[in-house]
Amino acid sequence: MVKSRSAFTLIELIFAIVVIGLTVIALPTISRVLSKSAESNIIQEAVFAAATELNEATTAHWDENSTDANSTATLAMVINLDSNCEDDNTNPRYRLRPGHILQPLHRKCLNDLTVTDGHTAIKDDVIAVEDMLHSSQEIFINPTPSAQGYKNDYNSSVTVSYSPSFAGTTQPNMKKITAKIIDADGNTIVQLSTYVANIGEVDYYKRTF
Repeated sequence: MVKSRSAFTLIELIFAIVVIGLTVIALPTISRVLSKSAESNIIQEAVFAAATELNEATTAHWDENSTDANSTATLAMVINLDSNCEDDNTNPRYRLRPGHILQPLHRKCLNDLTVTDGHTAIKDDVIAVEDMLHSSQEIFINPTPSAQGYKNDYNSSVTVSYSPSFAGTTQPNMKKITAKIIDADGNTIVQLSTYVANIGEVDYYKRTF
């Protein structure tokens, strides 16, 4: 009686060697794919961060002087940059621009029609577009690059340009806000821009009983 022994056949051994060899060869590629996927997710987060900064900037007042110092209202007013506001207090459209609606809760120009925009003025009680600007700063809580964490760190900056041009026409009543995301090498990953206009605010209608 011949006893049978449990052992690898030559074919099984060759197959095992081939599988191990393919796994070893594929490991660097798999690692690169996973790393690239993680970085792509981080870049997407950077896009969201830039969009968030732009959204925040558009909630601010057009300018530090947009609130009327002679009024108890906190609504932003229209700064008279182009001398289009009606300055005759006997005119029914006093403090209105062409196109403004003649209603008490709608947009009006400032009382002092000689006021110009103060881009560099700082008022603690007024949050203006310029208060949202900042130079390059980190956008992640722990941006230190490491083998276990992010492979790159990302910084954001917000800038503003005045009187942008549309179809060759300069618009003094508009500002262009740009949010930029930059990687550790100084390369721009994403750049988003939006515009804010010197149009004031409309008050909510208050119903009384």
